[in-house]
Amino acid sequence: MLNKFGPSGHGEAQVQYLDGDFRVISPGTFVRCAISDVRIPLDELKYWSVDLQEAYATPAAVLTRHFPNAPKP
Repeated sequence: MLNKFGPSGHGEAQVQYLDGDFRVISPGTFVRCAISDVRIPLDELKYWSVDLQEAYATPAAVLTRHFPNAPKP
């Protein structure tokens, strides 16, 4: 298996999200936010869910996923 420092391909990567880290299963340069569909470069990926196995572009996207009925500021 490849890790995030392995050879990178072009396009969307397939990633396994782990506690505090992630593993690149299929090389690529980005993943997509599960909420906004924004491209997240792998070297900028900071937010994800291990349980749901999905990435988020921003902290607001995390809150939207986990608390969809919360009032918006």
